[in-house]
Amino acid sequence: MVRSDARENRARILAAAREQFAENGNTSMNQIAQRAGVGAGTLYRNFPTREALILAIYQEEVEGLVGTVPGLLAEMPPLEALRDWTTSLVEAMRRKHGLGDALSSGAHQTITEQSYGPVIAAISQLLDAGKQDGSIREDADPGDFLQLTGALWRAASGPEDRSPRMLALILDGLRARP
Repeated sequence: MVRSDARENRARILAAAREQFAENGNTSMNQIAQRAGVGAGTLYRNFPTREALILAIYQEEVEGLVGTVPGLLAEMPPLEALRDWTTSLVEAMRRKHGLGDALSSGAHQTITEQSYGPVIAAISQLLDAGKQDGSIREDADPGDFLQLTGALWRAASGPEDRSPRMLALILDGLRARP
């Protein structure tokens, strides 16, 4: 059982790291500890390496993203829920790729292994809801959808961001036809 102050320290470290990495991908562990208001020992006790910290951030992000699916489906039709969810996925993957140089190939593999199953399950839930209401074609496959959306987070962001148009094409291809 983890003490409440230890849980709070861990949460503060993760929040501070997420903010620091968003500002500067080369931020140091000491800068993160300072921003979180904890000592270096506390930081390293929770996250012995920079990679361990980054992996924890990604894991938390994936869990949060996957956790939004039921709410999205309760608020909007499945295709719109899929659009919103995929847009959030693209943003998360762009952040991940921004730190790609800081991670070893083993860490990249770990991220993929940890996130693939939950992401596929979320996509399956969204696609299944659309199949059930007749808006998404029956042969839509979550693995295919994930592979197609890989191009979205590699598209340049900013004013010339082509990912919304590309996503519209992907979603149009998923629509059930009479």
